[in-house]
Amino acid sequence: MLKRLGAILATSVLAVPLAIGLARASETEELAPFKMVRSLQYVQDSVVLGDHSAIEMQRFMLNKIDKRLRAADEAIFRDPRNVDAALVYVMSGGNPETLDYLTDRDVEGNFDARVAEALRQYLRGKGPLIVENLAKAAPEYKNSRVGPYLFLILGNATSQQDPVAAMKYYDWARLTAPGTIIEEAALRRSVSLAVQAGDPEKGFRYALNYARRYLTSPYASQFADVFVELAVTHFDETVEKRVAEILAFMDQSRQREVYLRVARRAAIGGNQTLARLASSRAEELALDGGGQSQLLASFYDGLAAVPSEDVFTAAQTLAAIPDGKLSRRDRALREAARAIAEEVVRLPRDESSAQASMPIPEANTGPAKDGGETGETGSGMSPFAVASDRPPAPGGERPASAETAAASDPALDGFVANGRSKIKEIDALLAEEGL
Repeated sequence: MLKRLGAILATSVLAVPLAIGLARASETEELAPFKMVRSLQYVQDSVVLGDHSAIEMQRFMLNKIDKRLRAADEAIFRDPRNVDAALVYVMSGGNPETLDYLTDRDVEGNFDARVAEALRQYLRGKGPLIVENLAKAAPEYKNSRVGPYLFLILGNATSQQDPVAAMKYYDWARLTAPGTIIEEAALRRSVSLAVQAGDPEKGFRYALNYARRYLTSPYASQFADVFVELAVTHFDETVEKRVAEILAFMDQSRQREVYLRVARRAAIGGNQTLARLASSRAEELALDGGGQSQLLASFYDGLAAVPSEDVFTAAQTLAAIPDGKLSRRDRALREAARAIAEEVVRLPRDESSAQASMPIPEANTGPAKDGGETGETGSGMSPFAVASDRPPAPGGERPASAETAAASDPALDGFVANGRSKIKEIDALLAEEGL
């Protein structure tokens, strides 16, 4: 086991201190839980700050801490630091059954029953049920070691019902744990909640803070998803400047990826101005050898032009792109756009009013397989997220890039339905004028 640990640590900047500490622990098995959890926190914080080599170390440590907690004498939890360590372990992706094991044996009342029960419910997927009780207990822990974790969980549990309140919980969590995985998760999720709450100004502030500090996090892809939603939903001239300010912290390839996502989302939503602007930016960033990205930028620009006076040119642009250059989802999107373009330019017949009620064939997206893997650590119920590429407990799912095949897109169905509605309106107007 020590040889395996040495191999893992050899690739990490954490190697020397953690190797010494855990090697001694393996000999004595008496290292205090709170010391082991400190090392776990250091590893997790290092991961979101860019040291992805520590991911495997985190898994190893979760396993070691679990064994240590289960083997510990009850007297060890008379030290509040070890109680806090057990709670942090569970809230960091550890085994939830270990919490049950410890609290069932807690005859001295070392564990706060309110907090323990709230965590049990949360880890069983019953987050909304814990809000009332945990909201009363959490203020008592504001200045404790578990405080930031509890407020992060409160934000998670509250986010669907009350985004504004959830952002306040996240604010407290990140401000009391700067530079940590807690702050990374709180900032990333606050951007999404700002979109839900219709508060773009706050959303862009969160996004700027995230971009300054956590673009090397393995969960930055989740941030990109919600950032695109924020930019598209609230786009105007001011937002364009804010977007450029935030993207300035990214390298060229990441900027190009974000602009491609914005272009696709805007094209589907019918925002021609934004789709063309984002496509143009992506093409500019693809000039230095980004052939596939440049092709996708042209593709999304063509989609945006379908409902415009450039429909003929747009149809030719879309038809000229080989199937092999597009993902399954984008091929389906192109077929839908092509069907709409053909109906728009088709000369009306005498029976156009009757024709208006005829259905338009829908593009068949076909089955698609999701190639992403979901990482799992401990319970897989970390309050941070679900990881991909087997990252640490706080996680993020692999971003579906503009070039990645995916399952059928609900936005595509809306695009087709919107196009069908416009065609009916056009035919109805033509019929009224006797054309």
